[in-house]
Amino acid sequence: MTKTDKIIITETPRDAMQGWPMHIPAEKKARYINALLKVGFETVDCGSFVSAKAVPQMADTSEVLQLLNSDNTVSKLMVIAGNTRGGLSAASERKVSTIAFPYSVSGTFLKRNLNTSPEKALKTMAELKEICQKSGRQLRVYVAMAFGNPYGDAYNEELVIAGVEKLYHSGIDDLVFSDITGEGTPESIGRLCAQLVKTFPGQHPGIHLHTKPGDWLPKVEAAWSAGIRRFESALGGYGGCPMTGYELLANLDTVNLVEWCTLKQVECGINADALQEARVLCREVFV
Repeated sequence: MTKTDKIIITETPRDAMQGWPMHIPAEKKARYINALLKVGFETVDCGSFVSAKAVPQMADTSEVLQLLNSDNTVSKLMVIAGNTRGGLSAASERKVSTIAFPYSVSGTFLKRNLNTSPEKALKTMAELKEICQKSGRQLRVYVAMAFGNPYGDAYNEELVIAGVEKLYHSGIDDLVFSDITGEGTPESIGRLCAQLVKTFPGQHPGIHLHTKPGDWLPKVEAAWSAGIRRFESALGGYGGCPMTGYELLANLDTVNLVEWCTLKQVECGINADALQEARVLCREVFV
């Protein structure tokens, strides 16, 4: 690797917070996210417009957004929308630049996470795309269970590629491949990522890994070696999806990712001092 290599990092405090068992007040969330906005991440995932009953920790996303200092930062603010109504709410927030939808190649996961079907999810994505076009936002789509399926649904890499082709052809070009339950191995991650990069030249797929503390490194290196340059992580490695039916599996720790970048001389645009200040606040949030 050379110093010309560059990685783009999305920080995901929303994913870290959403399943946290203790309520985090809006003021504390905002203080922490404001610190993250000084670090230099390309995007910060700061909340979601989904069912407050299903994800009560995110019920105050609008309040949090009002408290964020987004004018003097290089970072874009992103929120998750679980349906068209959530997308309209997100688009009404001036500070939001990116609206993301949690799609999946697993019908079971779509039912668990959004109480929807693959067909309805595709319709929702089309509606969210229109909302984003009209409001000047970017639509990001997560492809969950991209590296394996724990529910017994039909799964293989060809199914993933075919599904991705439909999304790209529909004009959705910001895709992030997610391994929420940690099904992927370094081999399967490297193989699918290499296929994606080869099959869809000119696109820039991202990856969102959920890992155990001891297995993140070979997975990151497999994705990087396959040509992935967009990674998502969460400071402290907290988080996971509470809707999987499985124990929460932690996010890739941002500190580990940044230290790997330093070791490999990969440019990441991170302010080390600001990252350290955010780490201090992180310990206060997740208590």
